[in-house]
Amino acid sequence: MVDTRTADLILHRGLFTTLNRAQPTASAVAIRDGRFQRVGNDHDVMALAGPGTRVIDLRGRRVLPGLIDNHLHLIRGGLNFNMELRWDGVRSLADAMAMLKRQVDLTPAPQWVRVVGGFTEHQFAEKRLPTLEELNAVAPDTPVFILHLYDRALLNGAALRAVGYDRDTPEPPGGQILRDAAGNPSGLLLAKPNASILYATLAKGPKLPVEYQANSTRHFMRELNRLGVTGALDAGGGFQNYPEDYQVIEQLARDRQLTIRLAYNLFTQKPKQEKEDFLRWTAGSKYKQGDEYFRHNGAGEMLVFSAADFEDFRQPRPDMGPGMEDDLEEVVRVLVQNRWPWRMHATYDETISRALDVFERVNQDTPLAGLNWFFDHAETISEQSMDRVAALGGGIAVQHRMAYQGEYFVERYGICAAAATPPVSRLIEKGIKVSAGTDATRVASYNPWVSLSWLITGKTVGGLQLYPHRNCLDREAALRMWTENVTWFSNEEGQKGRIEAGQLADLLVPDRDFFACAESDIADTTSLLTVVGGRVVYAAGEFQPFDEPPPPAMPDWSPVRRFGGYGGWGDADGAPMQAALRRDAACACSRACGMHGHEHANAWTRSLPVSDLKGFWGALGCACWAV
Repeated sequence: MVDTRTADLILHRGLFTTLNRAQPTASAVAIRDGRFQRVGNDHDVMALAGPGTRVIDLRGRRVLPGLIDNHLHLIRGGLNFNMELRWDGVRSLADAMAMLKRQVDLTPAPQWVRVVGGFTEHQFAEKRLPTLEELNAVAPDTPVFILHLYDRALLNGAALRAVGYDRDTPEPPGGQILRDAAGNPSGLLLAKPNASILYATLAKGPKLPVEYQANSTRHFMRELNRLGVTGALDAGGGFQNYPEDYQVIEQLARDRQLTIRLAYNLFTQKPKQEKEDFLRWTAGSKYKQGDEYFRHNGAGEMLVFSAADFEDFRQPRPDMGPGMEDDLEEVVRVLVQNRWPWRMHATYDETISRALDVFERVNQDTPLAGLNWFFDHAETISEQSMDRVAALGGGIAVQHRMAYQGEYFVERYGICAAAATPPVSRLIEKGIKVSAGTDATRVASYNPWVSLSWLITGKTVGGLQLYPHRNCLDREAALRMWTENVTWFSNEEGQKGRIEAGQLADLLVPDRDFFACAESDIADTTSLLTVVGGRVVYAAGEFQPFDEPPPPAMPDWSPVRRFGGYGGWGDADGAPMQAALRRDAACACSRACGMHGHEHANAWTRSLPVSDLKGFWGALGCACWAV
C-alpha cells in the first residue's frame, strides 16, 4: 500500500545513489517517522509535502546512504574524546608538534595532553615520530602521552613522574620499558607484542567526570556525523568494563541524544575468567535487547585472552599457547547455547585456523546455523580458511589497519605477502559475508573515507601502493562494504544500509561527488549534511542553517574546542590539512571566485538573464565558470 501521508522531511533536487538495485538512482526522498517514505523523482516526492514538512534543496549534490562502521570503539572513545588531541590526518610532524605545543599551553595541572592513536609516522612528510627530547622541550612540566598504533607509547618526563615509573618498575609481561644507561625509564614503552603496558599506562591518567563524559561522547558522535557516519558496531575494548563504563552511553540512549546507531558487543575483561564473564552476561543480558539506536549484538571482539594475536607487525607473529582451543571452546559453547553471535579478533591465519577447529567441533553438537558470527581483521587469512568460514556460515569484518601499518608489514614479510592483506576481492568472489570499518580510535583513524580510499586505491596513508588492482574495489563495491554489507554483522539486513522506502532514513551529502572526484581526493571527504532517522545531525556550508550542534566541548581546555578532530579541521590559526577543506565546504571545488568566493552553487542558481549558467555571461563575468 502506498503511503500518501504528508512527509516530515523532503530532500529534493539531489543525485541519490540508493544502492537499491531495483531503483539505483533518484532525485528526491520523503521521510516520515524516521524511515524513507518515498524514493523517486522530484514531482512524485514533492506531492507528499504539507504545511509542516521541512524541505531541503540539495542543489544537485550527490547523496549516499549513511556510512556504518563495522568495528569502532565508540563507547570507550566517547568517554575520552574531549581529552584527546587528534593527529589523525595531520600531514607533517611540524604541524603536529605545533598543535601539541599550543595544547600544552592550554592544559591545566594535573591534566595530561594525550595523542591516543589514529595516526602513523608514515603520514608525516618527515616520516618519523617526535623524539623524546622534542617532547620534553615542548612540555617540560605538563604530562604528555603519545600512543603510536599498538606498537609504542612516548611519555615525556612529566608523564613518567605522573605514572610513577622509575628504575625499580618491573618489566611488564609482553612489553618493555626502555631505559637509559642508569636504568631509568627513558619515556619509550614498547608492545612486544602485547599492548597491555600501553593501555595500563594510559589508564593511569585523569578521567573526566560523568557529566563531561556525556558531553565528550556527544562530541565524538558529532565528529563521526561530520564524516558521514550514521551507524557503528562497537567492539568493546581493553579497560572497558561492563556495565560500569556503559552507563554514559545508556543514559544518552534513554535521553534520545544518540546521533549514531550503535550495536554493541561485550568484550571479556578478565584473563582466565572469560567463561564466568559470559555466563554472567548471558544470564543478565538478552541478545538484540534495545532499539534501533542502541542494541546488544553478542560477544567479542575478545572472547578469550589466550587467542589474542596482537597485530604489531614490527614484531614477529605471536604463537598462541596450547591451551587456546580449550579456553575458546568453553566460551563458544556458552554462546551457542544461548544463541549469542560473536565476533573474534584474529590477525593471522594461524590463529583463524585453530579457532575454526573449535567452531567446527562445536557445530557438530550444536549447529551454528543462524548465528551471525564473524572474524575481525583477518589480514592473512588463507584460501582454505575462507572456505571453512563460508561452510560454517560465518563472516569477515575487515578494517583499514594495513593503511596505517602496511609499511611495517612489508618490511617484515615483503611486498608480495602484503598484496592481499586482507584478500577483500577474493572474499567477495567466494560469497562470504564481508564488510568494512576502522578499528578506531587507537590502531587507526575513525575516518571512513580513509578506509574507502584504501579499499579503492590499495594505498597506505603514507602513499605506499600496497595492493595490485586485483585486490582493489570499484567505488560502488567499496561503498556497499560500508553500508548494506555491514547490516548482516548486526542482524539488521533490510532495515538500513540503502536509500529505499521502508528502511531507516540515514544518509549523507558529501562535500564532493564520491563517484566523480579524483581517487586521491576521496580520503579528504567530509559531509555537508548528515541525517539519521530523518533528523539532521550535522550540517555545514550551504546547509549550515539546518545544523543543531551540541553544547560546547567540556572542559573549556578541551582540544576539541580548538582543533576539532580529524586533521585539526577546527583550527583556524594553524595549518593542518583540513583548514583549507573547511574554507571550501560550500562547494566541491578547490578554487575561489573573485566575486563569489566558493559560493558557486548560489551564483549558478540565481535568477539571471542567461541560458548557460556556467557560461561566462551566466556568471556575470566572474570566475565561477572556471571551476
